[in-house]
Amino acid sequence: MKISKTLKTWLGIALFLVILLALLFAAQRLLMPKYMSGIPEGALPAEYYRETTDHDVIFVGDCEVYENFSPMTLWEEYGITSYIRGGPEQLIWQSYYTLEDTLRHETPKVVVFNVLSMSLGEPQSEAYNRMNLDGLRLSSTKLDAVRASMTEDETLLSYLFPLLRFHSRWSELSKDDFKYFFKTDPVAHNGYLMRIDVKPKTQLPSKPVLDDYTLPAIGFEYLDKMQALCKDNGIQLILIKSPSEYPYWYEEWDAQVAAWAEQNEVPYLNMLLLSDEIGIDMQTDTYDGGMHLNLSGAEKLSTWFGAYLTENYALEDHRSDPVYADVYAAKKAAYDAEIADQQRQIDEYGKLIDIERANGN
Repeated sequence: MKISKTLKTWLGIALFLVILLALLFAAQRLLMPKYMSGIPEGALPAEYYRETTDHDVIFVGDCEVYENFSPMTLWEEYGITSYIRGGPEQLIWQSYYTLEDTLRHETPKVVVFNVLSMSLGEPQSEAYNRMNLDGLRLSSTKLDAVRASMTEDETLLSYLFPLLRFHSRWSELSKDDFKYFFKTDPVAHNGYLMRIDVKPKTQLPSKPVLDDYTLPAIGFEYLDKMQALCKDNGIQLILIKSPSEYPYWYEEWDAQVAAWAEQNEVPYLNMLLLSDEIGIDMQTDTYDGGMHLNLSGAEKLSTWFGAYLTENYALEDHRSDPVYADVYAAKKAAYDAEIADQQRQIDEYGKLIDIERANGN
C-alpha cells in the first residue's frame, strides 16, 4: 500500500514536532536547578509527591517548620504520621496554596502553620519564589500561587515553561545537572532538613525598632482563607510560633495573632514562651546560634508537640499498622543513615561539608 505524498508530509511534520518537544523537554530538565549538593530547600516541594501513605498532620510554613520539627520523632514516640510542606521564606499565601495542593492528594486531621511569615506582606524575591513554587505539580492551584507571588519582573509563562527562565544556565551547568537528569535523591525526611552539628547562641543582632508594628492585612486575609479551607474539610488548624529566636517575633505581632486566634477559636502556641517547658537549650539545641534548631532541638520540640497533639486531638497510633510500619521502617533507616553520615563528616573534618542552607526563613 502506497502512502500518499500529503500523508508523508504530515507524518514528517508530526515526527519533527515530537523530536522538537523531546529536545525542549530534555533541555528544560537539564537546565533547571537540581538543588542536590547545592541548596536543598529547593527540592522540598517536589519531594512530597514521592509519599506512598497519608499523613494525619501536615505542617506548612518557612524554615521554622522544616528545620525545627522531626516527623520521625512524632512517629517513633506516638505513631503520628506527619509531613512538613515547608519552604525557605515561604510566604503565607504560598503556605495557603501549598495546603490547597496537599488537599488534592490527601486530607489530614491537623494542619500546623508557623506564623513568622505574617510579617511579610508582599513578594520578596524570585529566588525564593522558585524554591517554593517550581516543584509544585502543575494545577490551577499552582497557577494561583504563582500569580500571588510574582515579583515585578516575573511572568506566569516562565513558571509554565521554566526553560524560558533558565535557558541561560548553560555556563553554570555542573556534574549534578547531568547526574540528576532523570531522578533526584531525597534530601529530607518527610520534609525535615536535618542538621546534627552544634553552634551555641552567643549574641543575636540587636532588635530593630519598627515604625509600625501592624501586621500586613494580607496575612489575616490568608489566615481567614486557611481556616475556611480547614473547616470545609473537617481539619483542625493550629497556629504556632516555633522557638527560633531570630528573626525576632515582636510582642506586638504576637498580640495580633493571638487576638485573631481567640476570635476564630483556633489554638495558637507561642513556643518561644514555652522553651523551658519543652526543654530547649540554645547552647546545645541549635546549629546556627539560635536561628534554627539542630537534631537535638527538633527531637525535643517534636516530642513535646506530639504529646500536645495526642492529648488534645484524636490522632491514631499507626505503629501497629503493618503498611505504615513497613514504610516508616525504611524511613527510619534513611534517617539513621544521615545521622551517621553527618557525624562522620564532623569527626573527619570538624564540620559538615556537604550541606548548605538558604539564608531566608
